[in-house]
Amino acid sequence: MMGPGTATGGSGSEDAPAFNASGNVTGRPDRSAASVARARSGGPFSALRTPSFAWYLTGATLTNAATWIQNITVSWLVYDLTSSGTMLGTLNLVRTIATLGLATVAGVAVDRRSRRTLLYATNAWFLLACFSVGLVLLGNPGVVWPVFLFNLLNGIGQAVSAPLGQTVVFSIVPRSEAPNAVALVHTGWAVMRSIGPAIGGLLLLWFGPAGNFFAQAAAYALVVLTVAKLKLPSDRPSAAADNARGTFREGWAYLASEPTTLAFLMMSWALPLLIIPIFSALPPIYAKDVFSGGPDTLGVLMSAMGIGGIAGGFLIASLDRIDRRGLLQNAALLLISLAFVAFALSPTWWMAVVAIALAGLFEMVYITTNQTLIQLSIPDELRGRVTSIVNLKSALTPVGALIAGFAADLVGPRTTTLIFAATIAAVAIAVTGGSSLVRDYRLSRTMAEETVP
Repeated sequence: MMGPGTATGGSGSEDAPAFNASGNVTGRPDRSAASVARARSGGPFSALRTPSFAWYLTGATLTNAATWIQNITVSWLVYDLTSSGTMLGTLNLVRTIATLGLATVAGVAVDRRSRRTLLYATNAWFLLACFSVGLVLLGNPGVVWPVFLFNLLNGIGQAVSAPLGQTVVFSIVPRSEAPNAVALVHTGWAVMRSIGPAIGGLLLLWFGPAGNFFAQAAAYALVVLTVAKLKLPSDRPSAAADNARGTFREGWAYLASEPTTLAFLMMSWALPLLIIPIFSALPPIYAKDVFSGGPDTLGVLMSAMGIGGIAGGFLIASLDRIDRRGLLQNAALLLISLAFVAFALSPTWWMAVVAIALAGLFEMVYITTNQTLIQLSIPDELRGRVTSIVNLKSALTPVGALIAGFAADLVGPRTTTLIFAATIAAVAIAVTGGSSLVRDYRLSRTMAEETVP
């Protein structure tokens, strides 16, 4: 994924306050909660006033276009050739193995090395992987092994690009604009989740899987061009800063000592274990077996998720005055479960489309809120390493997908969806009732409190 890294020891903007390891403002005693709230009320597009962020958003959106075309390509191809939900669940395991194997190296690299160089390298890697696999499938579109090879290569690139991309907002926009910027990035992701699968489905019908991979390669080529337009606060850390960065163990030590980051990290596990499997592993089964459709049916189903996500992204970008972000996160999680129930019980195709769109809306609110709260609690000098640890939750994605795929083979996709939805609801209710740290979290306190030395 495209995304520049953070500046060393700063937020990358002259008007951005400095934060300590707990996410509290230091050196700005006159910044009250009320003044911070006013600063965060610049409208749903306020972060675009920063030119570098506008370029970053362009690159990230192009990356997301390639990703969603990829998702529909690999999922449909594997299920069409194997008719196995278990194989769909296994597909992500290959990518995750590569990502986890490089996580420790990647986190340190993001904190210590030139972010611009890493950006060029990762996007060139994705471009070559897409183009090469496209060539293989062009000659023999009926084989499955190139898809698994692609997921392996993709996982290697994701090990670096994921923490790299998640640090960009906190390098090039003021902290007061960070929640809005994160919301806009996820809105772009939702736009591509809506458009990308539809394009991917049409490309499958018209040009086959190879055409989809060539389209992905073209998108990554454009991303490389946007990297050149970014003005990073610090393209290469100084030698002194580089030597002071320490090792990956410092990321673990920080996470173990910071309950706020740890709490929201644990909440983020619901995404790969319980939410993503319904969105990724089951739609091909719903499209082919439940609604008797083809690639175009799958494309519409996944596009509906994206349309809901677009609405959710604009919604959360407009809710900059909501202070109780912990409660907002939990409410979104509960509403996701209710939307999944409606999806599983839908008697008609169009009711299912509406239900999955609502699930996409609430998922966007949940993801954006959770990621923002995690990143606001991480100090800049440790952001790459801690974010790499946070991203280890991707190991749970194939677990959830494998369980969902296996359960769908045993009891069907509808029952599987209901089981997952009930579990999601139980998590939301339990955390709201049992964790005051999450329930009572206030964004203004994190953004404006002064730390006494």
